[in-house]
Amino acid sequence: MASGFFAILDDIAALMDDVAVAAKLATKKTAGILGDDLAVNAEKATGFLSSREIPVLWAITKGSFINKLIIVPVAIALNVFWPVSIKVILVFGGLYLAYEGMEKIVEYIFHRKKPVRQAAEEVLKEDPDAEKVKVKSAITTDFILSVEIVIIALGSAAESSLMIQILTVSVVALLATIGVYGIVALIVRMDDLGFKLIKRSGEKGFLNTLGTLLVSALPVIIKILAVVGTIALIMVAGGIFAHNVPFLHGLFPTIPAIFTEMAMGAIAGVIVVAMVTAVKKLL
Repeated sequence: MASGFFAILDDIAALMDDVAVAAKLATKKTAGILGDDLAVNAEKATGFLSSREIPVLWAITKGSFINKLIIVPVAIALNVFWPVSIKVILVFGGLYLAYEGMEKIVEYIFHRKKPVRQAAEEVLKEDPDAEKVKVKSAITTDFILSVEIVIIALGSAAESSLMIQILTVSVVALLATIGVYGIVALIVRMDDLGFKLIKRSGEKGFLNTLGTLLVSALPVIIKILAVVGTIALIMVAGGIFAHNVPFLHGLFPTIPAIFTEMAMGAIAGVIVVAMVTAVKKLL
């Protein structure tokens, strides 16, 4: 009896070891998309009233968990029973990301907005539903990026057993949500931490200098994340097209992939923005 119990423990340990190895490989392969996910979601989680930042971020985080709970079982089922559908889903997701990125650029060029926090405060005063709209947009974008993360993680464990695939994808999905939104929470609360350090220091010494630096750095980081997040959306979209549309794969072999993928995402985004704009005008 005892030997059988320890044999089960050995099997579980071996399974967890295999999952750890597979998850490590999957995390390496998804590192780029996780970085894009961080930039995009950090940009989307900012721009709210200070008192609403954590509640909004928690709402987006819960939405991200729900996204993963939907995506993981569906992706595994489709991979087993209808693998060709995964590429179709990825391409449509890529079109949405390209649209999101290029729409921001078009808005910036033709409709300059006020500074993020000022604009947010004015919009939220005029439209109480503006916060819900932005949260919904953030969760939708997270859904598309989560699909990409799950598919890449699933592909990295394709040669493993179904159980290891399920556990590996689940681990990566959980780490992606906790890691990304944990870092985002630290970013959006930088200024509050800075003000507390300044107050505690009596506006003297190292703590005062550190607090001032944190307060001053936040607007710069938000602007950088806005730019990086927009570029990330377009690049991720272009990468999806390059790897899942046979005609586009290796289309310009002499040009670095980063440039061709950026161009593909930008072109697709412009086309989708033009189509959406035309439909809106017709309606």
